[in-house]
Amino acid sequence: MSIEHVPVGGGSTRDLIARARARQDAVASVEALMAQATGTAHDADNTVELMVDARGKLLRLRLAPAAANWGPDRLGSLLVEVAQAAMREAVQASYDAVALRLGEDVTYLIEQLSGMPAPARDPEADPGITVEEFQRRREERLREARHTGGTAGPDRPALAVEDDDLDDLDDFDPATLRSDR
Repeated sequence: MSIEHVPVGGGSTRDLIARARARQDAVASVEALMAQATGTAHDADNTVELMVDARGKLLRLRLAPAAANWGPDRLGSLLVEVAQAAMREAVQASYDAVALRLGEDVTYLIEQLSGMPAPARDPEADPGITVEEFQRRREERLREARHTGGTAGPDRPALAVEDDDLDDLDDFDPATLRSDR
């Protein structure tokens, strides 16, 4: 009977121990990363603005003087709505920070374990526009800017468009923009 030696993951035992300790430290820092994340939101009229952390703790609240005119029911529902938007931003920011430290796979596992998925993965959330729609709108704007020479019209402000600027826009790649995972 012979015993076969199979390497565990490459490197020396010291390397394996160092990587295990680094991973343990990174996992231990998750709580701190999530505690540091904040989200800020305000209503369309800037009557209410608040900041919360990823756990929903209120960190800052600003009410405009006009908030006194809203009445308790409307103001209460507005506060809840704005707080929920700020909370989504804070949770997403916390997962983004964790993903940078631990990687996407571990972050997804944390989402699953916590029962609180990242807002960017929420199937009910507004997905925004697709890359294709962005490109289509950009091409329309470029065509119009070239056609009008960047001049103002009755329903649009003047555009300061130089030929060099148009070349820069032709080379723009939306894939370089930050993704919300």
